[in-house]
Amino acid sequence: MNVLAIDVGNTRLKWALYDRAHPDAALLAQGAEFLENIETLSDGPWAGLPLPERMIGCIVAGDAVKRRVHEQMELWDFTPQWVVASAAEAGLTNGYDHPARLGSDRWVAMIGARQRMLAQGQKRPLVVVMVGTAVTVEAIDEQGRFLGGLILPGHGIMLRALESGTAGLHVPTGEVTPFPTNTSDALTSGGTYAIAGACERMVQHLRDRTGQEPMCVMTGGAGWKMAPSMSVQFELVDNLIFDGLLSLSQVRFV
Repeated sequence: MNVLAIDVGNTRLKWALYDRAHPDAALLAQGAEFLENIETLSDGPWAGLPLPERMIGCIVAGDAVKRRVHEQMELWDFTPQWVVASAAEAGLTNGYDHPARLGSDRWVAMIGARQRMLAQGQKRPLVVVMVGTAVTVEAIDEQGRFLGGLILPGHGIMLRALESGTAGLHVPTGEVTPFPTNTSDALTSGGTYAIAGACERMVQHLRDRTGQEPMCVMTGGAGWKMAPSMSVQFELVDNLIFDGLLSLSQVRFV
């Protein structure tokens, strides 16, 4: 049973086709499109795919984008299944005040990270970081309870906010350095260390809460930018949301 997994973020639609609904499924094809190019999918990269029998996805974009994605999937005969965060699923308990209001991408990434950790034979507190248009930093205890998380702007949003609110501040992207001596480096270093600091603080909060050393997993398109500036140990995972979607497909498509 081929499964199509879709992750629709604020900037891009990423997709992957797998040969079965299982975390160890083989990847058959994958790709990504900017949201403005969604209409090219059905006549382009999706046109020659092996027939998917099921689809599972998460989306943070609005209903208009979802409708455009549905139109592209009309060449196949299945009902799209979009993940909505729930009180509990796939071994994860949702501690959000209103569970369904938790972003589906955050929920799916946490499921993927925890299942990945368990598959490694470990059962520890877990910090899950997604670095994209926005940055999220989530805390999960060793029993699989999502305790809460942080949301902060990504690099691009930080820079645009400073440019719009500060007269004459229009500078190219700089380098990350401990002691910036020009405005470009100061902006890039400030944003990077703000994100790194949020990760470090959440690791400390979770360590204090559980009395154990947390594992930290990072994902997202801009995760590689953060890697050299992190002071806590972490694992960088390319497709954590797809890991979560496959774990959910194993539960749902039985």
